[in-house]
Amino acid sequence: QVQLEESGGGLVQAGGSLRLSCAASERTFSRYTVGWFRQAPGKEREFVARIRWSRDITYYADYADSVKGRFTISRDNAKNTAYLQMNSLKPEDTAVYYCAARTTSDSVYHYWGQGTQVTVSS
Repeated sequence: QVQLEESGGGLVQAGGSLRLSCAASERTFSRYTVGWFRQAPGKEREFVARIRWSRDITYYADYADSVKGRFTISRDNAKNTAYLQMNSLKPEDTAVYYCAARTTSDSVYHYWGQGTQVTVSS
């Protein structure tokens, strides 16, 4: 059972930056795909970014179009932690942000954090 804990959310003005962290309890976390999702009030949860592990020991990142060029996903396997660097934040980025993890053989994210609130004021 992988436990995930997000941190780093808060209130920021439009144009500002935040870095979210996702700390995992799993020692083999380096082989998990980690995704960031968000859910705004009254909206469905949506994909933000993910970082995938490949057998050639390369990590690949994917982003939603709405955050491409502004957000960067990364990971520090020595710390069992993934990050989401968010720059040029907009009010429409306001949401609860969740990190999730799955093994490379899974198509579904089975492990989720409790979420961290990000609020961007205009």
